[in-house]
Amino acid sequence: MINSMNKNKNLINPENAATFLPIIISSFIGIIIIIFFVIPESIKSNKVNLELNEYVRKKENLQDLKFKYKTINKRFDVLNNEKSKIINLISGTSNLDTLLANLGIMGRKNNIQFLSIVPKSLIIANDNISSNNSNKKKNLEKLIDPLLVEGTKKFLIDISFKSNFINLQSFLRDIEFQENLVLIKNIDVKLIDNNNLGENNNNNLNVKLGMIFYGKI
Repeated sequence: MINSMNKNKNLINPENAATFLPIIISSFIGIIIIIFFVIPESIKSNKVNLELNEYVRKKENLQDLKFKYKTINKRFDVLNNEKSKIINLISGTSNLDTLLANLGIMGRKNNIQFLSIVPKSLIIANDNISSNNSNKKKNLEKLIDPLLVEGTKKFLIDISFKSNFINLQSFLRDIEFQENLVLIKNIDVKLIDNNNLGENNNNNLNVKLGMIFYGKI
């Protein structure tokens, strides 16, 4: 027992303290440095490394994204061209005012005696939906009309006139060859009694029809 106590006394002495104390202090300082400096810097380094890897990945995909962008642009241009062709096919290049003026010219050319021209409605493809009944009806007509595409409008009119069979055929043929698309519906042709014809008037047909003109907005 006495020998053991002597050994402990020999271990705890100024010389041993001078040797181990710097080691303990250095270890404590090292632990503090690791906790408060090394570990945070390591976390920051890992974060920067992840961001760098992500940047490299995006850079490698940049060419692929550029190629996809060019492909999408080409498809978009093709769709725009097809849309323009459809609009030109339906509405032509002239507006509705020009077409209505041509209607009068065709009438005079074919000796058509107009009795009335009654505008019914004007429907535009991109009309906003409204809550009132008239606009609901217009929008319903617009939805069920496959020819009323974006960028076009249609004008509905009812006309009545007098003519004869040959001039009526020629008039309808001229309408058919118009640049704009023109639809004719509800044709009503009645023969006029000879007693009601004036002198030098061979327009023996009373014609009523509905017409739909398509034009650009």
